[in-house]
Amino acid sequence: MALHNGPRKKTRYKFKKDLRSRGVLPVTRVIQKFEIGQKVHIVCEPSIQKGMPHRRFHGKTGSVIGQRGRAWLVEIRDGNKNKMVISRPQHLRAQQY
Repeated sequence: MALHNGPRKKTRYKFKKDLRSRGVLPVTRVIQKFEIGQKVHIVCEPSIQKGMPHRRFHGKTGSVIGQRGRAWLVEIRDGNKNKMVISRPQHLRAQQY
């Protein structure tokens, strides 16, 4: 059998939504704005594939370092390195204190 290495490989349960949150995404998730230095959680929205970060970063928390078009640049700590993740706002949630 062929080797399947797509971008959503091994995400059957990781990207699964619960029954009551399925359907059309609220518009407020699409138009949300972030401040530079604000902490955000990367939570991939499975119903929108465009601008989705890699599955490795799902559940990570980082700080916003800028904007690139409609997407936001988020710096996270991955092991001993700082990495920059480019993600659209549908896949980001502001950290609540």
